[in-house]
Amino acid sequence: MLRYLQVSPQQLISGLKLNVLVKPVLLVIGLSLVSACTEKKPSKLEQVMRKGKITVVTRNSPTTFYESANGYAGIEYEMVSQFAEFLGVEVDFIVNDNLKEINELVKNESVDFAAAGLTVTPSREENLRFAPAYQRITSKLVFKQGKKWPRNIGQLDGELRVVAHSAYSQELLELKPDYPELHWSETTEQTAEELLMMILDETIDYTIVDSTELDLNRRFHPELAVAFTVGKPQTLAWAFPQSPDYSLFTKVIEFFGKQNAQGKIAQLQEKYYAHVEKFDYVGARQFHHAAQNKLTPYKDHFVKSAGDDIDWRLLAAQSYQESHWKPKAKSPTGVRGMMMLTLRTAKQLGISNRLDPKQSIEGGAKYFRKVKKRVPDRIVEPDRTWFALAGYNVGWGHVEDARIITQQQGADPDKWSDVKERLPLLQKKKWYKKTKHGYARGAEPVRYVTNIRRYYDVLVWLDEEQMDPLPDTPESEQEEGTLVAAQPSDK
Repeated sequence: MLRYLQVSPQQLISGLKLNVLVKPVLLVIGLSLVSACTEKKPSKLEQVMRKGKITVVTRNSPTTFYESANGYAGIEYEMVSQFAEFLGVEVDFIVNDNLKEINELVKNESVDFAAAGLTVTPSREENLRFAPAYQRITSKLVFKQGKKWPRNIGQLDGELRVVAHSAYSQELLELKPDYPELHWSETTEQTAEELLMMILDETIDYTIVDSTELDLNRRFHPELAVAFTVGKPQTLAWAFPQSPDYSLFTKVIEFFGKQNAQGKIAQLQEKYYAHVEKFDYVGARQFHHAAQNKLTPYKDHFVKSAGDDIDWRLLAAQSYQESHWKPKAKSPTGVRGMMMLTLRTAKQLGISNRLDPKQSIEGGAKYFRKVKKRVPDRIVEPDRTWFALAGYNVGWGHVEDARIITQQQGADPDKWSDVKERLPLLQKKKWYKKTKHGYARGAEPVRYVTNIRRYYDVLVWLDEEQMDPLPDTPESEQEEGTLVAAQPSDK
């Protein structure tokens, strides 16, 4: 069970105070004293186990905890849920976006700990105890694409605003002695994501956010540009009170040790961030433009071909990766059309004209289902879909070869995060000579899946947010009907 609460520290602390009824009953006082002398106060871990739940404060953001179409999500949400399962208890999430109040809740032991994407800083370590770090980030100074590009902190010419009580404000304080003219404002009213939107509408000129938050937002807003990195790389970790009781904290250390050994933290990082780490401004702009100006004539075909078992937006994202939604697209290897089908595959699927958008999309959906059926049932979503996409691109036999190599190297052949690291080995003779299906351009399906995931995220966002079209921008695409990148010919 999960309870999602939004409260202030004052409300929470007030609610935890005990009402004391004072009466001169000596017997009650005597019994209480005897009990206090003979009963040992239960440890923090024992208290949690007796209650059957942990209480955790977090922030509402795409990098921590949020509500998606399929329920609660976010890397902090998943890690805390896994820790609760490790303990055999439930979770109460308390959502608070004020960093100072989050620190107070932890310090006053009004919650068990904070899982809120907190940066480990010397000032925070004075009052909080941090668990093992689970992620490394950098701080990025952001401005709007097209504006004057500041190369260092001394070239800022406009309003800089950051989230109050954040690591960024501390970094700016440390820079102030070297840059006496440096000025900035801090806010408790806006989140980092809101400040990024203020950059876009030019309410402010600059802000500082962590690299992960920026990566996630640039999928949807490619006009967000990085000026430079502020300070040194930092780590994120859960925060606990500075208490002499280490019982729960020790369990957390044990939990993270097991999670790292099993590769589960790496898998979560891959799930949420791997497909957004590398940003291509021109490519992102072209896709946004295409999604809002070229997709409409084909949308009904994607919806109909997707049916109830495929998200039409995933099918559309795949088609963009294949052909940039060009009905007459072709590659040097002979694959053609919106879904880049070989002549043989098209015939097997009953497709008579690969250049007809409706037939091509229908054929691509059929082939995707065919490949997905070959993915072992034990592989769960979303990995199941990523494997199927990779098989569509390079052939399922090569994906199986990579899974075997993954197993031989002691990693998990059922996890896309592990297998995608081994797929490029199929290009090396040392490895492919030992496989059943031989050589393959193994790096290509990795890029293929990564790009589709990025396009899919944008299509979902555009579809759900009903965003206004971007202004027209020149497209540096190839002439209609030609696709430069060679595509595998086994689909």
